[in-house]
Amino acid sequence: MSTERDLAGRLALVTGAARGIGAAVVEVLAERGARVLATDVDAPAAEALAVRYGDRVVARALDVTDATAVEDAVAEAERTLGPLDIVVNVAGILRGASVVELDDADWAAVFAVNTDGVFHVSRAAARRMTSRGRGSIVTVASNAAGVPRSGMAAYAASKAAAVMFTKCLGLEVARHGVRCNTVSPGSTLTDMQRALWERSPGGAEAGRRAVLDGDPDAYRTGIPLGRIAEPVDVAHAVAFLVSDRARHITLHDLYVDGGATLRA
Repeated sequence: MSTERDLAGRLALVTGAARGIGAAVVEVLAERGARVLATDVDAPAAEALAVRYGDRVVARALDVTDATAVEDAVAEAERTLGPLDIVVNVAGILRGASVVELDDADWAAVFAVNTDGVFHVSRAAARRMTSRGRGSIVTVASNAAGVPRSGMAAYAASKAAAVMFTKCLGLEVARHGVRCNTVSPGSTLTDMQRALWERSPGGAEAGRRAVLDGDPDAYRTGIPLGRIAEPVDVAHAVAFLVSDRARHITLHDLYVDGGATLRA
């Protein structure tokens, strides 16, 4: 089956769409024929993305931590753009610190976006998709959800919760023809990744090499493929899972990490 326009006629909502993986997801879905509602707390950046694609991409401001705002945004989208066929949860934040130094505000903020946000958006979409008997929801999580990471307890725990939530939702809605899957990237060339490298004791280049080669002091393996993912690598995995080529795949967690976790 050709993938050139395999999503033509479908409407997708993407959160965290202004940059990084979210922006790449918007671009790939639009290129494959979908009309995309690109949402982000950074409305100007989302608007700039929409300008490049004309009427194929519509931008809206959205704070996924606000359940009422999410419900209103989904309702408005269905009223003005049409029924949602695809939802991709990408919005996420990282607050790094050892557990003993992690404060309550940072823990709560990470869960508010990475877990509560996935719940708010997925619930609002699933309510509508189940009544129509079709739909696909994909949550972009992290390989940190399955492998412990030093200094990333809040992030890893929030992503693990998002993965299990998405699987539980998928189990409940499968009988209604709605599929729910997760994509779990490893290190990817995003602003979040670059910020981690810049905080490395040896500087950004040392941080990048530690990701590629591994870091025994952090009990972390390297990347067997010898490269760091680009956002489009993750976006193509998302596009596969929301397409008819994956019509018999649900409750699946697809790792896109170059083998970094050894699929532990």
